[in-house]
Amino acid sequence: MSGTQGHAPVPGAGDGTRVVRAGLPEPVKYEPTLPGPVFAAHYHLPGEPTGAYTYGRDENPTWTHLERAIGGLEAPGESDVETLVFASGMAAISSVLFSQLRSGDAVVLPSDGYQALPLVRVQLEAYGIEVRTAPTAGDAQLRVLDGARLLWIETPSNPGLDVCDVRRLVEEAHARGALVAVDNTLATPLGQRPLELGADFSVASGTKQLTGHGDVLLGYVTGRDPEAMAAVRRWRKIVGAIPGPMEAWLAHRSLATLQLRVERQNATALAVAEALQDWPEDLAVRYPGLPKDPSHAVAAGQMRRFGCVVSFTLPTRTRAERFLEELRLVDDATSFGGVRSTAERRGRWGGDDVPEGFIRMSVGAEDTEDLVADVLRALEASAR
Repeated sequence: MSGTQGHAPVPGAGDGTRVVRAGLPEPVKYEPTLPGPVFAAHYHLPGEPTGAYTYGRDENPTWTHLERAIGGLEAPGESDVETLVFASGMAAISSVLFSQLRSGDAVVLPSDGYQALPLVRVQLEAYGIEVRTAPTAGDAQLRVLDGARLLWIETPSNPGLDVCDVRRLVEEAHARGALVAVDNTLATPLGQRPLELGADFSVASGTKQLTGHGDVLLGYVTGRDPEAMAAVRRWRKIVGAIPGPMEAWLAHRSLATLQLRVERQNATALAVAEALQDWPEDLAVRYPGLPKDPSHAVAAGQMRRFGCVVSFTLPTRTRAERFLEELRLVDDATSFGGVRSTAERRGRWGGDDVPEGFIRMSVGAEDTEDLVADVLRALEASAR
């Protein structure tokens, strides 16, 4: 093991300071501040294999720096957490579910979560695992929690942006003997820290706002219990769900601007949501940062920032498609969290329980005034 458990504290308490310094090694004269990617399938290994790095499927120095960086953001100042990086968000999600559950166990999943979860359900049930589902809003998962081995939370939910009370769910789950994993993709560690709220695992797709440029597939799991994380590590080794060193290095490099990107994107997301809310038509706007949003009170109690995703619904599929065609500063693409704004009619994939005119918009780093103007102009043009 390379020592990914634990990390040196970064002086200063600000998020900007943390992300810029996160995971950097001790300075060495004439060496780069952030070492370049290490491309290695094997390492020099004379004698007994007692060193940190033995084989490329198990460990890589580039992963180590990134894992320490993410751990330092998910649990600042804590030395008893471990982070493991994966080839994608789904690889990270699968590692927790399939390493912690056995045939005969029960798991509770959100019924309104990421659209790949139904595919996961089929595989879990094929392994003899009972899958129960309930919506995120109103802490509805509590109703089906008794006897479960694991509770999976996604908050805010994707794409509906509902929020549940993580502290309450964790307390109830632990009282009933269940582990809790929180998908923290949409919030990022700068918006929400599930381990501080009591969760056993914080899991995320680093493909989204964490890396923020739409050019890296990555996932990670952060946890505090050594035995549980050893099982996650073993699963990664067995299935080989490992990131390439170049992807890990790019992700670490991108972390340095996370706070800058999050501040701009979240502020603009709120401005876009407010403008949509003020539009003459009722667009059923959802954004946890809006004071009138049904999730705002709960979100404000556990989130430090509300994310860059805004959702709203246009009356018809045709109207939604016209709106997307009229946008000039927003790309029609899936995923979210990038520096360039994107939007899509989410119903085109068929996996989400949303109206045909439902739009998921990911707010980028464009000037706020320009983006709001583009959205309002496209709304007006699409209504003609």
